[in-house]
Amino acid sequence: RQDVRPGLPMVRRVKEAIQKEEKQKEANEKNRQKSIKEEEKERRDLVLKSALGNENKGFALLQKMGYKSGQALGKSGEGIVEPIPLNIKTGLSGLGHEELKKRKAEEKLENYRQKLHMKKQANEQAADQFRIRFKNKQEERKMEGDLRKSQRACQQLDMQKDIEVPKETWFWIEPEEEDKKDEEDKEDECTSSDLSVSEKLQILTAYLRKEHFYCIWCGTTYEDSEDLSSNCPGDSAADHD
Repeated sequence: RQDVRPGLPMVRRVKEAIQKEEKQKEANEKNRQKSIKEEEKERRDLVLKSALGNENKGFALLQKMGYKSGQALGKSGEGIVEPIPLNIKTGLSGLGHEELKKRKAEEKLENYRQKLHMKKQANEQAADQFRIRFKNKQEERKMEGDLRKSQRACQQLDMQKDIEVPKETWFWIEPEEEDKKDEEDKEDECTSSDLSVSEKLQILTAYLRKEHFYCIWCGTTYEDSEDLSSNCPGDSAADHD
């Protein structure tokens, strides 16, 4: 009886071809001429695996001194049982080459770690500098807003006293600056003098306190200097905080 199921003849042929290819590989491996190094390794492994016999002079001397096969060396039997294994050097590199190679690899790894550490420190320093710049920018914008408030208050209080010209030109807010007071990206707003925004704010705060008994931080006009000094915490935002 023949199995006539579809596909089975093809499967058999493929299987037979694979088996034939494997047998051919095995035959080629057996017939292949071994190199001198391979033959030396096989002979060396064969000798090392076989135990020492009486024909070995060293083993014969040990037996005369009472040594038995499988026994540990030493008077009390605390020594080694198996011989020290051979470490065959097959490369062309000189002595100490492996240690040098290992040391160079360790130095390379250490340099890589140092570079990573320095890069991490640089990134952290850049992040800190960015945070400081951002904080300073925010403080500067807040100070500019406080200065504009002080200028408007100074202008109103001066006009109430019929002062038509400010003591300093920048004591009052200029008309063109009034239209742009809410712009956040204004970088150079108060450039009418060489004074910084912080210095202008301090001078104008002192003027308002002395001339009008007014504290910009409290938003209050006091009766006189004595009332101001006794009821107002100080002449800066930090004092009021």
